[in-house]
Amino acid sequence: MSGMTMSQKILAAHAGLDHVEAGQLIEANLDLVLGNDITSPVAINEMSKFTTKGVFDKDKIALVPDHFVPNKDIKSAENCKCVREFARKNEITNYFEVGKMGIEHALLPERGLTVPGDLIIGADSHTCTYGALGAFSTGIGSTDMAAGMATGKGWFKVPSAIKFNIVGKPSKWVSGKDVILHIIGMIGVDGALYKSMEFVGEGIKNLSMDDRFTIANMAIEAGGKNGIFPVDELTVAYLEEHAPGKKYTVYEADPDAVYDEEYTIDLSTLKSTVSFPHLPENTHTFDDIADIKIDQVVIGSCTNGRLDDLRCAAEVIKGHHVADGIRCIIIPATQDIFLKAMEEGLVKTFVEAGAIISTPTCGPCLGGYMGVLASGEKCVSTTNRNFVGRMGAIDSEIYLASPAVAAASAVTGKISQPSEIGL
Repeated sequence: MSGMTMSQKILAAHAGLDHVEAGQLIEANLDLVLGNDITSPVAINEMSKFTTKGVFDKDKIALVPDHFVPNKDIKSAENCKCVREFARKNEITNYFEVGKMGIEHALLPERGLTVPGDLIIGADSHTCTYGALGAFSTGIGSTDMAAGMATGKGWFKVPSAIKFNIVGKPSKWVSGKDVILHIIGMIGVDGALYKSMEFVGEGIKNLSMDDRFTIANMAIEAGGKNGIFPVDELTVAYLEEHAPGKKYTVYEADPDAVYDEEYTIDLSTLKSTVSFPHLPENTHTFDDIADIKIDQVVIGSCTNGRLDDLRCAAEVIKGHHVADGIRCIIIPATQDIFLKAMEEGLVKTFVEAGAIISTPTCGPCLGGYMGVLASGEKCVSTTNRNFVGRMGAIDSEIYLASPAVAAASAVTGKISQPSEIGL
């Protein structure tokens, strides 16, 4: 009997089994079920057809309206009303109204709702973010969300795994976004299809928690079922700040765990990386990027709207000004991040540079609002997807990049790295 990966151990424990193997179908107990203003109404409608009424545990469901919030139009207002009324009726503890709301995948860890060893499902593909904390978290459909809210259980096919051995230390402007874009460029958007992406190695200590959240967040962009990091001193410090006193379980992969592939990623060799339209795997470094003029820059999202991201962008943009004709939109991922960005003077730096600041929202990432693209426009964005029409017109173009590259591009009016403005 072969050893188990981190993900397999978490799934086995939640299924009440001593051992699971890749491909095995299991039913497992859930620690948290997440939904947002787009996916929750569908799940709520499905639940109305169940014989089981109500939710399995009002403390283990999180409802975060964040995609078209504050309400963009009548339809989004009706969606939020549906979620709000369901939350009230079922006395959902973790319902986050505007004012408390943030982008779900930044908000839940910040509020201490996701901890190591948890099994978490969310009706949003980027639910894989919480693997940064050593949890098994994955995106599911609204019907599975409905079943999860009603029963507290979910069906899983146990994933096989790919091991990414992280070594070295990144250079100044290279961040978690560059790491994951490099990996997706290397293995492709289906390179980890239904597999667990497990990150290990001595180089992890050189990645901040915000770097790790970014990397785990985009596991789905390589087709991954989930991404997961081991728990180390940095994780523990994060938990002490955000989930004090909350119990959690640390799982480590067995020495003889089986992996489909193994890769070594040397952080010291990585360069600022940009994903060109129209797939995240279409990656380029500045060795082969010619002058590409842009119209808009977006810094935010569940991928790169955290405090480290805003600090980095502010460091690049400080003392400069957004280029003429460029729209630069900054979106802090949560109210707390927004507040800290104000207290640290980051917001002042952005406004003085000619950028605008939005309330927390997913907004432009999915072509929702707060920066939808017109025909033929080009945008450098710290979001996670650059599919055709993702942020607006079907002939617009999205270039995915780190906060450092996005901020430098806002200053020059073309896709640029910090060295091009003297940094």
